[in-house]
Amino acid sequence: MPDLSEEEILRRDLALPADAPIAGVDEAGRGPCAGPVVAAAAILPPTGLPADLAALIDDSKKLSAKRRAYLFEALTTPGTLLAFAVAEASVEEIDRINILQAAMLAMRRAVDALPVPPAAALIDGNRDPGPSVPSRPLVKGDSRSLSVAAASILAKVTRDGLMADLALAHPGYGWETNQGYGSKAHLAALRVQGVTIHHRRSFAPVRAALDIES
Repeated sequence: MPDLSEEEILRRDLALPADAPIAGVDEAGRGPCAGPVVAAAAILPPTGLPADLAALIDDSKKLSAKRRAYLFEALTTPGTLLAFAVAEASVEEIDRINILQAAMLAMRRAVDALPVPPAAALIDGNRDPGPSVPSRPLVKGDSRSLSVAAASILAKVTRDGLMADLALAHPGYGWETNQGYGSKAHLAALRVQGVTIHHRRSFAPVRAALDIES
């Protein structure tokens, strides 16, 4: 289960005060062939989270949708986190600079949008997006760092909600359940109904559907 040990290590390595704010950063939506990529940054309060809440937090992919929704509401309740921010990179940006660079851009935007400037950041994964503060990539960070895990929940729930909203305007693709991933039903609808403005044209299934349309 994630804890605060990685935050403590980063403070020590950077010679930061014990209460220096550390942002955990994660993204959601690199794999889907539709919709933006969403990133979140979360800073825990100096005293940490209530023990009962912290015990429920984990990598968002390991949690049920019901648990994620509960934790999202708890984490976004004023006073629970010291600060948080959510940002995205658009489909147009994904197609223009590629999905990896778009995910890095969304994470930088999330850090920059924090209302409390962090002293440093822990980034989920093995790449450093180069935010405006000292940062450290952390492989499987959402399973190791409590602040990164919190960010993963914020990013995942935000993106899932966004895709559910888009599904209302574009029915038939199943985005309310597949979140834009290339499920069989989504790919079948893509071939029959065609490509929307929310599809990533740089992704192979969408390119294939565009070839059919042409």
